[in-house]
Amino acid sequence: QLVESGGGSVQAGGSLTLSCAASGFTLDNFSIHWFRQAPGKEREGVSCISRIDESTVHADSVKGRFTVSRDNAKNTVYLHMTNLQPEDTGVYYCAASGWVRCGFKYDNDYWGQGTQVTVSS
Repeated sequence: QLVESGGGSVQAGGSLTLSCAASGFTLDNFSIHWFRQAPGKEREGVSCISRIDESTVHADSVKGRFTVSRDNAKNTVYLHMTNLQPEDTGVYYCAASGWVRCGFKYDNDYWGQGTQVTVSS
């Protein structure tokens, strides 16, 4: 099971850190992807941290603003979001993939329930 937390409402320019905690399995055996879905839009890949070397991948829209990290002791992955903009609003999901490297089109074995992020201008 994956559980996201840390969502909320912020003003443009603000920051949030989302957490993705796992139970029942070890997250460092998976590449962890973050997705988001805005109302009326398709789900899009945002960021990822790979299983093999903890390399990260970010969508162009969030490069330089979002980072992703792991805390294996806590079995948790974090999405650190800075300089948030209204277009970052949406439900954010984490997903665990058995692929060794990041790939937003890869199948994911586990999904969280999502956490809402709302950015006001």
